[in-house]
Amino acid sequence: MRRGNRTELIWGLGLSDEFMKELEQALGPGYQMRNWPVNALPSRRDMDKTSPLTVWVPLSVWNALPPSSRRHLRDWELTQRVLILDGPHEGPDVEEILELGFLTALTPPVSTNKIRDAVFRAKEVRGLYDDIFSMTREIMLERELLARKTDQIIFLNTVLTRASQSLEPSIILANAREDLSLLFPVHGLQGAFWQPGDDGRLVGELFLAPCHDQQSRQTWIDYLLASSVKLAGGPVDGFTVENLNQALPEDCLTLPSPQTTVLLPLKVAGSAFGCLAISKDKDLRLGKDHVTSLTAAANHLALALRNAMLFREVKTKADHDGLTLIHNRQSFDDKIADELKRHQRYRQSLSLLLFDLDHFKSINDTLGHQAGDLVLKDIGAILEESCRETDFAARYGGEEFVVIMPQTNEDQAWVLAERLRRKIEHKNFQYADKQFQVTCSIGVATLTPGALSRKEELIRRADEALYLAKSNGRNMVCVSNVQDQKKVVGLVRQG
Repeated sequence: MRRGNRTELIWGLGLSDEFMKELEQALGPGYQMRNWPVNALPSRRDMDKTSPLTVWVPLSVWNALPPSSRRHLRDWELTQRVLILDGPHEGPDVEEILELGFLTALTPPVSTNKIRDAVFRAKEVRGLYDDIFSMTREIMLERELLARKTDQIIFLNTVLTRASQSLEPSIILANAREDLSLLFPVHGLQGAFWQPGDDGRLVGELFLAPCHDQQSRQTWIDYLLASSVKLAGGPVDGFTVENLNQALPEDCLTLPSPQTTVLLPLKVAGSAFGCLAISKDKDLRLGKDHVTSLTAAANHLALALRNAMLFREVKTKADHDGLTLIHNRQSFDDKIADELKRHQRYRQSLSLLLFDLDHFKSINDTLGHQAGDLVLKDIGAILEESCRETDFAARYGGEEFVVIMPQTNEDQAWVLAERLRRKIEHKNFQYADKQFQVTCSIGVATLTPGALSRKEELIRRADEALYLAKSNGRNMVCVSNVQDQKKVVGLVRQG
């Protein structure tokens, strides 16, 4: 009656020597017998250290045990107890035997078959316990795996939902930093993206977290650019930097290192277009679950960021003039309407510059339209360099340009217009080994605080000032107030 090569332990509590021999003969080899005398029964520690297959207990011994020992024997789950109904008095019935925690009860004389049957039943019960424990462990493991997968699905759903709520890369990155903090403490998240420029060379765009001093800022720029070059497979010739809006004290970052920085490539259709740099604690080690979730999150973020980049590119093409690369007429119309509303709400000055290149047709006629296009592109670049961040420059049509100047009075607008006129006048244009210069005439119109003029009125007044500059000899700045007009010829301002 072996169970594999396992030797089963059989205990007796106060059994007679004669009954112990009967047990040994009935069970045969493969069993280790131990009989505890009545005056030296096993302690609680003895029962905790081992787990015999069965414990044979005479009723007389059971009744003599202290209540605490009997309670501990009843709670002994893996060991089955067999009651020997010795003595002349009447023993317990079946229900009482089960309540006392015994597998069965035998009345002497006990036959070999009854002994073997009791041990066989004990083995069946133990096997059942083993199966239940094994199944319980498997269920617990499956529940743990299911809980992990559920948490991962919830996490990825959060990342995907929040990433899809915006088409602004900076907002997507800010939300991603919060979402990734659900996995582990994230001290900062920065990004780098690249795409081919008009000349085919890669142009980069970096998004930096706050709290950088100049030295650490440059270190992070170098790190992100080096990572971009490695992932893009080529040099990044130009780049811009945008600061993320995460101005919290804990966002101050340490310098990048393999211990504190996790670099996640961003790929769509197998092609990398960007990367994320995640800052973490130096002592934090990412487990397999972390890596799996991060990789899945990076895939979701890559799609959202790529869509944001494409949307911005399409919007830029829709809002910008294809030749000069500044805003076009449609975006100007939208912007001037918004600025008029803001002017009326906050009662601030609003100025408008409308200017036209002098004798532009002669450039096209003598040098060709390609030379004219070159001039228009350079004028667009001059506007980008000369205008303030709050100004809005656009190509109005043909060789006409317009600049919206919020919170700018007439005198300030005239100064800025004159500065622009001079810069254009002193610009040397070159086409086909020929150098030439271009001048412009500028009209200025200003709405004072409280004015309720419509945009058509403001544009009409700027156009009248431009006509005045043209009719007075060109290459000058004039304002719309004829009684207080200002004119510039060369470098002299006249009232």
